[in-house]
Amino acid sequence: MDTTRHDKNPWHYVPTLYFAEGLPYIMVNIVSAIMYKKMGMSNQFIGLTSILYLPWVIKMLWSPVVDIYKTRRTWLLVCQILMSAVFAFLALSISTKMFIPLTLAAFSTIAFISATHDIAVDGYYMLSLDKQKQAFFIGVRSLFYRFAVIFGQGLLVILAGTIERKTGNVSFSWTASMGVTAVIFLFAYLFHRSYLPFPSSDVSSTLSKRKGFNEAFRTYFQQDKIIPIIAFILLYRLGEAMLAKMAAPFLLDSTASGGIGIATDTFGYIYGTAGIISLAIGGILGGFLISKFGLKRCIWPMAILLNAPDIFYVYMSMATPSLVTVCFMVAFEQFGYGLGFTAFSVFLMYLAKEPYKTSHFAISTGLMALGMMLPGMVSGFIQNAMGYTGFFITAICLTLPGMILIFFIPIENKQKK
Repeated sequence: MDTTRHDKNPWHYVPTLYFAEGLPYIMVNIVSAIMYKKMGMSNQFIGLTSILYLPWVIKMLWSPVVDIYKTRRTWLLVCQILMSAVFAFLALSISTKMFIPLTLAAFSTIAFISATHDIAVDGYYMLSLDKQKQAFFIGVRSLFYRFAVIFGQGLLVILAGTIERKTGNVSFSWTASMGVTAVIFLFAYLFHRSYLPFPSSDVSSTLSKRKGFNEAFRTYFQQDKIIPIIAFILLYRLGEAMLAKMAAPFLLDSTASGGIGIATDTFGYIYGTAGIISLAIGGILGGFLISKFGLKRCIWPMAILLNAPDIFYVYMSMATPSLVTVCFMVAFEQFGYGLGFTAFSVFLMYLAKEPYKTSHFAISTGLMALGMMLPGMVSGFIQNAMGYTGFFITAICLTLPGMILIFFIPIENKQKK
């Protein structure tokens, strides 16, 4: 690797790269739903915005382009400056008469750029660090990805809520939040342009890469028990995918509409503090338990903890819980999600086989995103037809297929390996 510029200490760029990777994902898939709800859009519309998951579903289809043309460093820098520009466009679009088409176009563009950015960042990470440092910094990159979630779903939502409360201008509050995001990506671009090292292995590849990519697809779909594996990946988070898209509208909706009626900044405090802390604890504990007892013994309890807290939403839709109760229930739900998603992630890693581990994992995560996108798209229509209580009960029932499929997937062999 080139050592002529800076000391190449990974602490100088790994945290900021993964913060920049996590922020647009949370803005497109979670914060957009909060913004649209506060701007008066229906739950059906918000559910349909799950189509914004699509770039993460199909990103493996253009990942060879990132390998073949230019370097990963160039790709991630271009993506960051483009995201700065599009977030600025998004901020300016919120107060216009063409608010809906312009903001949807902006979020869609950000989603495609962000998915490409993910490919470039993950590739650059593997090229700029040796195997030992890759292992050491895996926790660091995950931690700063979580910080991006806290910043987006917490601090930026709090900022919007605070401005809304003080000015009464909802559109301006979200213009400010998206404008701040644009500035962050401008600084990220300037910082990384100066501080990212130039790994000697970060060079454009030949078209032979595509042959290897095609082989990766073939070997992935020829795995033993691939049908139940695909079904499990698509259905494991079915209930959670339905609930996740309607959780924010439910908490923000007025009590007259069946919601809780909390303020925007309060939502930011709940999810950006107690929710994210509980999620991180659940993820860390899940990793520890799986390393100690193995996935086969842990996946069932963790799947139950992923889905059981959905009953809290049924309770909240039928009762009038205090803010403290809401905070506790959301925190416990996020804790269970941290455990359940960790088990799911480990299973996806077990599916990735040499010499195509990166491509296999990309295929699995693409299927996972598809399993989130399709249920989310219909969630608003189901909620509108059944009300919040009926919707949450339905979401609980939809958790069962994924848990039943645990009996049919090859966990034992993977764990022995």
